[in-house]
Amino acid sequence: MAKAKVYIDGQSGTTGLQIFERIGARDDLELLRISNEKRHDIGERRRFLNEADVVFLCLPDDAAREAVSLIENPDVRVIDASTAHRTADGWTYGFPELSSAQRAAIAASRHIANPGCHATGFISCVAPLVQAGTLPADYPLTCFSLTGYSGGGKRMIAAYEQEGRPASFDAPGIYGLTLAHKHLPEMQKVCGLSDEPVFLPVVDDYYKGMATTVMLRNELLSGSPSTAEVHACLADHYAGHRLVSVVPLGQNGPTLYANELAGTNELRIVVCGNDRQTTVTALFDNLGKGASGAAVQNMNIALGLDETTGLI
Repeated sequence: MAKAKVYIDGQSGTTGLQIFERIGARDDLELLRISNEKRHDIGERRRFLNEADVVFLCLPDDAAREAVSLIENPDVRVIDASTAHRTADGWTYGFPELSSAQRAAIAASRHIANPGCHATGFISCVAPLVQAGTLPADYPLTCFSLTGYSGGGKRMIAAYEQEGRPASFDAPGIYGLTLAHKHLPEMQKVCGLSDEPVFLPVVDDYYKGMATTVMLRNELLSGSPSTAEVHACLADHYAGHRLVSVVPLGQNGPTLYANELAGTNELRIVVCGNDRQTTVTALFDNLGKGASGAAVQNMNIALGLDETTGLI
């Protein structure tokens, strides 16, 4: 059987390098590599984009749209890691754990939009509760999401790792203060919410790892469920999934650390509360299940392979 040809457009960026790290040594794929001096050459890029069976786009939004316009081969499967197509018609959202129908859609799709890192955490916590009718679509959701500085890409990594950096980098930095973060549209659409959540991201002085937390008042949920019932809803939804799991209630420690799953491609959900209030936290690696690991998982599904190939 011929090996699937894979091309990473934007191979020198953080996401592209992390994808290469996960697939570069695989013997079931043929990785197409453009030379450094040609990576901005439109003609050469067009050739690679149309020769591949699977293309990863690890580019800014406008460059990702341009790359799609260069693809004329209808058999090419595109996995876009940018924000450009996450809510666009004709694109399948690449979070297979959303439902069995979503997984089937990814397997059949030629255009897959890889989720944003903060959105991955939020959607993993919220979407199953909305689907089950536990969380009303008009619930006034609030969320904060802590990430390592690698989530900001090469420029932020360089800023945090430079000598003589600002002392403020030693402390968590709350950003997105206009409440208009670029992941909000996909959060709202994929979860089926009637309004955007109030969302604040936080970057801190560690390389990678995320903790995305949603806070709920139980009496405002349908049927006023207990924290244990909220946990059971999520545990039922993710039962049998290999890359997303729910920690047994009460078996987490007294403190959650955002880098707990750094270096993995997994996501774990932790539910805590006192039956009047409940918190749901997604722990994962912003470069793993939050970006490159998810992209490889989507490729595996699209190619009909075991979805965890190269990931566990």
